[in-house]
Amino acid sequence: MADILWVEDQTHWIDRFRPTLEAEAFDQRPTRLTVFRFAAAACQHIRQPGSAPPDLVLLDAQMSGDDEAGFSVFRALRKRWPEVPVIYLSEYSGTGIEEQAFEQTEARDFIAKHQPNIEQVLCWRIRAALRQSQQPGEQSQLQQGPLRIDTETWEIWWNGSKLMNPANPQRPLGPTPRKILRYLVEASPRPLTTDQIAAHLQADPDRFSWASYRQHIRTLRHSLDQAAGGNGRFMTLCQQGEGLVTFGDEGAYCWRPVSPQQEDTQG
Repeated sequence: MADILWVEDQTHWIDRFRPTLEAEAFDQRPTRLTVFRFAAAACQHIRQPGSAPPDLVLLDAQMSGDDEAGFSVFRALRKRWPEVPVIYLSEYSGTGIEEQAFEQTEARDFIAKHQPNIEQVLCWRIRAALRQSQQPGEQSQLQQGPLRIDTETWEIWWNGSKLMNPANPQRPLGPTPRKILRYLVEASPRPLTTDQIAAHLQADPDRFSWASYRQHIRTLRHSLDQAAGGNGRFMTLCQQGEGLVTFGDEGAYCWRPVSPQQEDTQG
């Protein structure tokens, strides 16, 4: 039986998603859903001696006006059952709450409640997370020449140097640029347009524009250049048609692998 623990304070979301989750046989197994409406009650259940770990946790980050409520549940989960995958299901995508979920709690996924086909999306993501947790020996690194992406934490390295915020090297690179880079590497050598990236990010296509995409690419190029030692090394690489490359006039970019000769000069 697939055992899912869900912490959600709003009744209308519980009423909307419960029938779908309980009817879905994830990986051909019946589903048992345990719901807690309060963070304190969920933490008490997690800490209770004899409580069995669920297969997966759905977690609302912000509950009853408290931005820390969901994160307190995450901390209790990690202390008791560190291997249980956690997916945030939230109304606050694209905010500091999503950034905190990835940067500070190493969430497996963050799903926006307000999006088309949310019931289908939720089931797809749960099934993928369960499949990944049941195969712990699978490769969790995406390697492309000197570029390495951890597909669980979304952290990125260039020749062993972790990508950081180019405006403040003491802070990690934000989650959206890292997501974009991973999607481009996974799609390589195919380019991804603005609309395709917006779909990957579950962003509002009316708000995620070509200018937004271009700005994130600029941030990525500067971050990679910083990791490569600065002095415009990575920028030159892009101008030569490798790395993060502009694709035509379609509002698209693509990742083109770095040649072995260039790898020797990067870092």
